[in-house]
Amino acid sequence: MKGSSLVLQVIWTLVCLQHVAAFLISEPSQSLQNFPPHRQTTNIKRQGWVQGSDGEWEWEEDDPSFVQSNPVATLDNTATATPQLPSGKLRPKQSLGQNFLRDGNTVAKMIRTFHADATRDGKPLNCIVELGPGAGALTDRLVENYGTDVLQCIELDNRAVEILAERYPDLLVHHADVLQVNYPEMAKKEGQPLVVIGNLPYYITSQILFALADASHYGAVDCASVTMQWEVAQRMVAPTSCKDYGILSVVFQTYAEVKCHFKIPPTVFYPQPKVDSAFIGLHFLGPTKLKERLAGVNPRDFRNVVTTSFRQRRKTIRNSLKKLEGIDKDLLKAPPVPLPQSIVEARERGDSFAMTQELPEDWGSLRPEQLTPGMFVEVTRLLFGDGNTDDDLGRKVWRKRSMGYESTANCTNTPGEGRAQSALQSWGITFKMILNAAVVVVLLFAQFEDDSARTSLNDIRVIRSVEVIMSPSSLVISAV
Repeated sequence: MKGSSLVLQVIWTLVCLQHVAAFLISEPSQSLQNFPPHRQTTNIKRQGWVQGSDGEWEWEEDDPSFVQSNPVATLDNTATATPQLPSGKLRPKQSLGQNFLRDGNTVAKMIRTFHADATRDGKPLNCIVELGPGAGALTDRLVENYGTDVLQCIELDNRAVEILAERYPDLLVHHADVLQVNYPEMAKKEGQPLVVIGNLPYYITSQILFALADASHYGAVDCASVTMQWEVAQRMVAPTSCKDYGILSVVFQTYAEVKCHFKIPPTVFYPQPKVDSAFIGLHFLGPTKLKERLAGVNPRDFRNVVTTSFRQRRKTIRNSLKKLEGIDKDLLKAPPVPLPQSIVEARERGDSFAMTQELPEDWGSLRPEQLTPGMFVEVTRLLFGDGNTDDDLGRKVWRKRSMGYESTANCTNTPGEGRAQSALQSWGITFKMILNAAVVVVLLFAQFEDDSARTSLNDIRVIRSVEVIMSPSSLVISAV
């Protein structure tokens, strides 16, 4: 039994060390929060993102003529006509969907178009938010034209945060995930709606746009000028009765005025994407005009009708909506309800949205792509009614439930905190793996060297029950 007792002591020692490893892996590290705060850099919890200190998921240079050189985008670089790519210093990460702008003419065209969008109604530009500045190609021009007092950025990559903080010490940079940011809170803090610009990652473009749509329920976003994949842009501006017409078309033609400004070729990015891009402008209606357009329809009901309809777009609306919960199925065969008086008045004023809002008698036999955005509003009214009198249109209607909102003022950290924390996490993970292997070795030794240790292995199952030991170790325990 002495051997058994010794084995248990060794195992419990290893378990204690595992707690130390878990502390290192945890995020954010409590020890790092004690660093002196940098007043112009904020940080929120970054759910679901992992950045290794070894640069995993980085793009490999696929250009045969590429020559690795000394870092070009040093911390002292200033804006130039042609943005200088941070080769070696800030290599694009595929896991973050980074494609940096590298053409000065394209950047200048984007800034001019953005300015025309943002000042269309004669409003002054007092609060610009750039999403994902990356290497700073757009940031340099924005600071040059508007100054750091007007501009603030949201960036997840701590390498880019460090570069921006050093290049522009007075620039407010939120070290945050754009999908987790509380835009209504930002707008409330600024006392006015946000004007958004950004070169968006392709793989989360739709979710970013949905987050901005939700933010428009509170008047938090006035307009947005952003890049996206050309095919996605075509869906947003697509008319009815075409293959590009879908959920994005209905949502953003209901919530905003959308314009596709121009196409962007792959050659202006590094690394070069395999598709064309577009620069899109959105002018959100805001809560007042959106409520007038919906005329009592609940946005959540509207979302359910639209998404369910396009889930099987080859079926008729009547057949698609049979699976919709919470409705009277007999209504799927009912004639359209009369338009509300407010919609009738809008039609008399020549409102283009209201002019195409009336449902035909045979609406149930149509396919989703044959219904205008206004008709989807009327289908929702028919099935769910129009008794929504709540002033709050909803905080999470279009964006995923797991996304946002978190405060951008939860904690403050130095720009170098992310890099230090990533290193600690990497060491912690390695340390814990070594400890798990040590537990396995000790248990195997106990099995073959001291049969009496078998009687004490029941105690070890306590460790397994609280999931201190990872799966491979638990399997060995079960086998023993």
